[in-house]
Amino acid sequence: MKIPLEDLFEDIVGKAQRGLQVSDQELCQRARLALEEFRLLKKGSGTPASVPGIAEALGLGPNALTASYAKSWYPTDVPEIDGTKQFNSPLIDMTVNAYLVWDPENKEAAVFDTGADATELLAFIDSTRLSVKYLFLTHTHQDHVADLGAIAKKTQAEIFSPELERLPETKVVCQGDHIQLGKLGIEARLTNGHSPGGTSYVVQGLQNTVAVVGDSLFAGSMGGAPNDYQKALRNNLEKLLSLPGDTLICPGHGPLTTVANEWEHNPFFAH
Repeated sequence: MKIPLEDLFEDIVGKAQRGLQVSDQELCQRARLALEEFRLLKKGSGTPASVPGIAEALGLGPNALTASYAKSWYPTDVPEIDGTKQFNSPLIDMTVNAYLVWDPENKEAAVFDTGADATELLAFIDSTRLSVKYLFLTHTHQDHVADLGAIAKKTQAEIFSPELERLPETKVVCQGDHIQLGKLGIEARLTNGHSPGGTSYVVQGLQNTVAVVGDSLFAGSMGGAPNDYQKALRNNLEKLLSLPGDTLICPGHGPLTTVANEWEHNPFFAH
């Protein structure tokens, strides 16, 4: 099943407005746009020619934002990597992702986040006879830890939560920590902004670099960060988009993507 993009045009614009504390009225003034036209754009019935002005007013990439408005982009050239699997589960009016990463040689595995329902993930572990050593949390918002108990009980994995969002009875993971998983190396990178301790995990040793990023970054968007928008932007730029272009980005919501896709098509970073 093709997983929909997490954010549409109006979501992206709203996140930028909240992050920059720019009201609709101020945005329209900056973009020289009538308020009614802006409201039509958010409903998908405005004039596309007005989109670049909004992008400029919010520091977003005009071409990427126009493509978002037109719904003409979806991640392409996303590699299929042996040793990784995405699990997408529904939660109320959205879906949330969990991931498995493993060493194909010795079958040692790590789970990243839990999703809303880990049934499919646990069945896959059984069917492939993976040995789950670790469970890493990107952050502790409820949708990312909802089935923690089921996974912990089934796998007996060591659980790691971010230093700034530590859960009881878990080990702490900090910026720069390195954990070995068979022949794979996992590095923790603090990519907070969306949440106080949001942490991404960069995995080396498979055919491509893999980054499990939680809600720090989405295909064509990023997690909302009204309280520390500039930190969220900076962390994404310095700690995730600095990775090789063919790096597989595994976000907390929406489809898989790559660093190259995001440089070209993510309005927050494509300029």
